[in-house]
Amino acid sequence: MPIIHHHISALRTALQPYRDQKNIEQSNLQRIALVPTMGNLHEGHLELVRIAKQHADIVVVSIFVNPTQFGAGEDFDSYPRTLDEDVAKLATVDADFVFAPSIDEMYPVLPPPTSVRAGAITAQLCGQSRLGHFDGVGIVVSKLFNIVQPDIAVFGQKDYQQLAIIKQLVRDLSYPIDIIGAPIVRANDGLALSSRNQYLSASERQIAPVLHQELQHLAHQLTSSKLSQQEADSLLAQTQTRINEAGFTVDYLEIKTDELNDITESAAFNTENKNLIILVAAWLGRARLLDNQLVAVNRPL
Repeated sequence: MPIIHHHISALRTALQPYRDQKNIEQSNLQRIALVPTMGNLHEGHLELVRIAKQHADIVVVSIFVNPTQFGAGEDFDSYPRTLDEDVAKLATVDADFVFAPSIDEMYPVLPPPTSVRAGAITAQLCGQSRLGHFDGVGIVVSKLFNIVQPDIAVFGQKDYQQLAIIKQLVRDLSYPIDIIGAPIVRANDGLALSSRNQYLSASERQIAPVLHQELQHLAHQLTSSKLSQQEADSLLAQTQTRINEAGFTVDYLEIKTDELNDITESAAFNTENKNLIILVAAWLGRARLLDNQLVAVNRPL
């Protein structure tokens, strides 16, 4: 069973022996991994822990519903808090420590007067409709990195924009941390696992896999023949129409490079070895679902 800590000082004290060993005896190097979560864990989270265990000796899982990344009218108050169940699940994948701080422990002053902003990369995709969301992600991830001081940290690729922002944060703030992006874990019907899937009604859950199916179909179209920018835009619009007609309300559906740059005619669908990514966010009832699909564009001109 993982050891639970609710206070920063207690977690630091618990991790210190591994740091001492690391400093004194390199032959017994102990690597520490961090898996940040907001709790209400599912199989996707557990897979992050399994990946962390492959790369580190000690795995710390944080469970903290972070108020600074929720906007007005979002589901902060109703977001499920299931600590006991989460700890029991983490025991099955051999997590070593759980860090479950209170809001007061993480933010002596709320909102915090200090901010961590990632610039232009936050002004697109989820950042357009969730203003300030990634500023909240930046401050909480920075704090967790400073508290745990991990050697590696594991994040899911379902939140692709968040993963890109965290990689940028590590680069720009010189954190000595390796960031691992874990592949999306899906249900048998293709729906990307998410804590918010439980907001879906039974009938909505039957519709939800359409999102992934449409991304797969679009990815196939993008790689099956040479396309102009205009043709690709047309395919994108047709896909969005079909998703909306299935019962979703699309927030965004976009094609970017895998570094989240915009596609241009000169560096688009006819360029060798140019990896693209299709990204979508769509509402289905109360649930805002995210998904993405990588597209390997390696056709010769």
